[in-house]
Amino acid sequence: MSRKHFFESPEGVVQHMLQSLVARNPQMGLDLESRVVYNKTQAPSQVTIISGGGSGHEPAWSGYVGDGMLSAAVCGDIFASPSTKQIMAGIRNVPSDNGVILCITNYTGDMLHFGLAREKGQALGYKVDVVCMAEDASLGRVKSGKVGRRGLAGNLLVIKLIGAASQKNWPFEKCRKMGDLGNSELVTIGTSLDHCHVPGREAFEHVPEGACVIGMGIHNEPGLRTISPMPSAEDVVIEMLKYLLDTSDSDRAFVEFKPSDEVVMLINNFGGLSGLELEAMTNVALIVLKRDWNIVPSRIYAGILEGSLNGQGFSITLGNMSGMARAMDLKTEEIIELLDAPTNAPAWPKNNYVPITVSKETEERRKQANAKAADTDEGHKGPATPPSFIPALRKACNAALEAEPTITQYDLQMGDGDCGEAVAGVCKSILANIDSLAADHLPPLLPLLESIGENVEDVGGSLGAILSILVTAFTNALATSTLKDSKPLDITTLSSAALAALENLKHYTSAREGDRTVMDVLIPFISSLDSTKDFVKSVEVAKSKADETKNMKAKFGRATYIGDDMGSERSQIPDPGAYAVGVWLGGLREGFEM
Repeated sequence: MSRKHFFESPEGVVQHMLQSLVARNPQMGLDLESRVVYNKTQAPSQVTIISGGGSGHEPAWSGYVGDGMLSAAVCGDIFASPSTKQIMAGIRNVPSDNGVILCITNYTGDMLHFGLAREKGQALGYKVDVVCMAEDASLGRVKSGKVGRRGLAGNLLVIKLIGAASQKNWPFEKCRKMGDLGNSELVTIGTSLDHCHVPGREAFEHVPEGACVIGMGIHNEPGLRTISPMPSAEDVVIEMLKYLLDTSDSDRAFVEFKPSDEVVMLINNFGGLSGLELEAMTNVALIVLKRDWNIVPSRIYAGILEGSLNGQGFSITLGNMSGMARAMDLKTEEIIELLDAPTNAPAWPKNNYVPITVSKETEERRKQANAKAADTDEGHKGPATPPSFIPALRKACNAALEAEPTITQYDLQMGDGDCGEAVAGVCKSILANIDSLAADHLPPLLPLLESIGENVEDVGGSLGAILSILVTAFTNALATSTLKDSKPLDITTLSSAALAALENLKHYTSAREGDRTVMDVLIPFISSLDSTKDFVKSVEVAKSKADETKNMKAKFGRATYIGDDMGSERSQIPDPGAYAVGVWLGGLREGFEM
């Protein structure tokens, strides 16, 4: 892989990218602080379609904002999900009278943050629902297990279909149903010659010369199987299409393709292949499809459509438009009409450039929504912040910052190494928060906890989402106990609030003890605290449980996608998130003992 970049670190690159994109496309507006690109021309009468995810996948998803596609795209850090706060900003920037559909690719951080945004949006009175886009066929039903299939480039076909339907003023439920059908009528598989390289990060591994990897994802996670020696281009395509079309493979026969069905094909360049090579591979795919499977796609899309930085790979997506039409009780021509509908989204192939008319009504309501969101609360009543809490917080954050290199190294061996950066970001944000407080005039505990929850939320990523939900639910439970029920601020009240928060968190993730996630620390820590009312003992339980994750097989997150022949060298390494929380809790205990 190439490790050379014009930018030495990721800092500021996403902002530069977004400002350039919006400068070149007059239909786009930019909420730079929240890193939200929105369509200035969409009327409130249309269903709002929002997607997004980690940056580094350009042109997805900001490049697909425009009439007939996305209403808004929310951009996280490189390969890290956007925060819930960013997603809420996306909802506010494109108000709708008919509802908001959040289109999410099936990755843990995205599911958690967009899921929390859905909950918050509904609490505010918005009509919000989620479409989970997951069409990867490489791992099959057995290996994908609890986490489900990954969302790959096939999600762009879903976005195009729903976006065009919204443009035609389809009702909310009909748009959402079409989105849900994407998982049953689309299949994708990726292959790569090497991993991509993130600016400023160490490259942990590479694919050997003379080999390629089948089942490669778009976040640097190891693929399903390494093929060596390197097969011919045609043999690579033959292997890929078997995963998509072989009906005898019951583990992967996700979509039925009948001889009379109308099929579309999308070939996605991960970013590092030349245009020459990608076009050639596209033609090889067409040849093999017709010769071996008697399939001639009626629509072909090819290019860098959902990248993986400079990844040297590509994916093939096949979509059964006739199957989708049958499920929707429509004619196939009506589905194809949606794909062919013009859009001024700059990244969609063969888009039409048309004059735009800025919706003044949407502009005014956008300003009102953002102004309302900017209003600050006047404060909260409730228990005072214990003076010992601030030095304990400081000690916990400093302990985690000292452990950041170790956390990063652990995460590099399972994915892209962003866990250490996320932990450091959370801790620096919390430290800046408490440094701004006057020692002799601390705010009450509840608003302080709310601000800490925002510190955690701003970071993004799976770990940030889980901890943000936990902190938010803990604060809400503590507010109910101390304000409504007038309970004292003691270990019993705190442990009960923590247990209630844990139960709430379980609604958003099915990870439990033994799945090699941060839940392997949070569940036993909170359970011990609730049963023993002994904070010191419970922290020891947490640290012990974090260490035990090194003997577990991952069932969630990107480490799930490591092939069976690639796991031995990563043994005896604890889960990075679990380790980080164990370190942080240890520091918190030491801080209280000072």
